[in-house]
Amino acid sequence: MTKRIAAKHKIDRRLGENIWGRSKSPVNRREYGPGQHGQRRKGKLSDFGVQLRAKQKLKGYYGSIGEKQFHKTYVEAGRLKGDTGANLIGLLERRLDAVVYRAKFVPTIFAARQFVSHGHIKVNGQRVNVPSYLVKVGDVVEVKEASRQLALVIEAQQLGERDVPDYLEADAGKLAVRFARIPELNEVPYPVQMEPNLVVEFYSR
Repeated sequence: MTKRIAAKHKIDRRLGENIWGRSKSPVNRREYGPGQHGQRRKGKLSDFGVQLRAKQKLKGYYGSIGEKQFHKTYVEAGRLKGDTGANLIGLLERRLDAVVYRAKFVPTIFAARQFVSHGHIKVNGQRVNVPSYLVKVGDVVEVKEASRQLALVIEAQQLGERDVPDYLEADAGKLAVRFARIPELNEVPYPVQMEPNLVVEFYSR
């Protein structure tokens, strides 16, 4: 087991939820947390603990974004008009690695970050290798032609666990999607309940 996979599995077990909806998640076998103290009975979480857990879950879902970058995204969400929680979700879904994952170009969000970094993705015909790049409405994201036969891409296309959401207009033949609109929270296909309002409360303390 690689270090990244081990860490990814610990995120699931620490939170006690299968946050990516994977059939191989260890939560499906062991609902208690990792480590020698994982099976101890857990006390009721404080309000702060509930808010922290919501932040960890959302941050972990998008490939364990660093705290500094995640907080920066929250601050940007607060600057935009409208509900900060909804804006936060919109900004996270606009990340290039998130779009690549949603489009089923790769099987996991972690693979999406690496796939983008290695230069396999184009936005509006131009190569972009920054996972945190924010896609705009109307942008077309596609896999480079030379990368379309990679085993990782073929594997992702065959996954039955998830579908491409409606806010991405897919062209499966070309392995391309158009970012049609910024989604609402209820449109984002999270396998578990996300609570961006609690994340806002956490940072607003």
